[in-house]
Amino acid sequence: MTVTPPTLHMLCGKIASGKSTLAAKLARREGTVLISEDAWLSTLFTDQMSTGADYVRCSAKLRQIMGPHVAALLNAGVSVVLDFPANTPETRKWMRKILDLTGAAHELHLFDLPDDLCLARLRKRNAEGTHAFAVTEDLFHRFSRNFVPPSPDEGFTIVVHGETG
Repeated sequence: MTVTPPTLHMLCGKIASGKSTLAAKLARREGTVLISEDAWLSTLFTDQMSTGADYVRCSAKLRQIMGPHVAALLNAGVSVVLDFPANTPETRKWMRKILDLTGAAHELHLFDLPDDLCLARLRKRNAEGTHAFAVTEDLFHRFSRNFVPPSPDEGFTIVVHGETG
C-alpha cells in the first residue's frame, strides 16, 4: 500500500484574487486542515491593526508561532492549507523553512489575475461585509506594490490559477 505524504498548500496572489476561496475548497479534502491568517489576525489583533504597518507587525508575530505548529501538523501526517499570502520572497522563505522541517509534499498556488478583476472582487467583498477585513483600494495598491511572483530558483512546485480558475 502506498502512503501519500501530507501536503502543504501555499497561496500567492494579490488581495481578492481568490486565495481564500481556493483555500476553503482545498481544506475540504480528507486529512486536511485550514489555517487562515485573516481568521487568526482578526481574533487576536483586530484592535491593534489600523494600518498596513500594523498588519506587517502582527502577521510577523503570528508567523513565529504558526511555523512550528504547521510543521508539527505536517509531521503528524496532516495536510495543511496555509492561507497566508506567499506574496514576497521573505514570506516564501518562512514557508520553505516549514517544509524543510518536514517530509511533506507542497504546492504553491499562484493567482495570476489583472488588478481590475481583483479590485472588482474587492469592491463586491467589501459591500457584502463577509470578510474579516474591509480593504480599501488604496491599501490594495500599496500591498500590490510589494507583490513579487515566485521565481523557479525558489524551488516550489507552482500551480497557476488564471481568470478561469
